[in-house]
Amino acid sequence: MRWDPTQYARYSDHRSRPFFDLVAQIGAVSPGTVVDIGCGSGELTISLAQRWPMAKLLGVDSSAEMIGRAPVHKSASFQVRAAQDVNAIGVDVLISNAALQWVPQHTELLSRWAEELNDGGWIAIQVPANFDAPSHKLMRELAASPRWRDQLHGVLRDAQAVAEPDTYLDLLTAQGLHTNVWQTQYLHVLSGADPVLEWVRGTGLRPVLHTLNRDEADEFSDEYAALLRQAYPVRSYGTVFPFLRTFVVAQKATTLS
Repeated sequence: MRWDPTQYARYSDHRSRPFFDLVAQIGAVSPGTVVDIGCGSGELTISLAQRWPMAKLLGVDSSAEMIGRAPVHKSASFQVRAAQDVNAIGVDVLISNAALQWVPQHTELLSRWAEELNDGGWIAIQVPANFDAPSHKLMRELAASPRWRDQLHGVLRDAQAVAEPDTYLDLLTAQGLHTNVWQTQYLHVLSGADPVLEWVRGTGLRPVLHTLNRDEADEFSDEYAALLRQAYPVRSYGTVFPFLRTFVVAQKATTLS
């Protein structure tokens, strides 16, 4: 599936806030190597240079379209690579913001990264926890309807795409990391016509748009938009889109020699 950087960036102010809330809880003072997995178009990766000006930054994303938009910065490099192909050997801070929900069995990947991470290093991840929200439930229900079920069977993810918060806590604590896990629900106030549709068009709806031809995708989008307008009615000040997210920040113990 291709990512559309322009569509994804339509709500960049809203999408970037969890990144900064995540990074704010990382206690690293002067890391040497910082890796941002699922970095998208790289602007948020570059912002880390302000926090850690001496660090070597690496942004990794599976989308060539996203990496093609990455800015040039003296401290940063960017690579097109799947998260599963990244190791944490020699890494002091590993960040993944709103990416691991796309990676099957990413809990196993987290375990491997925890083992590979430098002593005293940090892992910080954030994943959506809203797969049971109307935005996703209505999409799955429509995809399972008689009109679409043959074409879209097995295309969409469900709540199993991410783990429960205590699973992440147990996993990283068992690896010997001091782990902090929490959830935050953001109430995004969106403007414009069908803003929730436009939000998910850049993320969760992509598998549907990738599977259907253009006419079918337009038909599905029209049906889905009507459902979303009922679930997320326009208020006097905009459309409120609640979005629950899970955050995990963990530090690896330092081994005494």
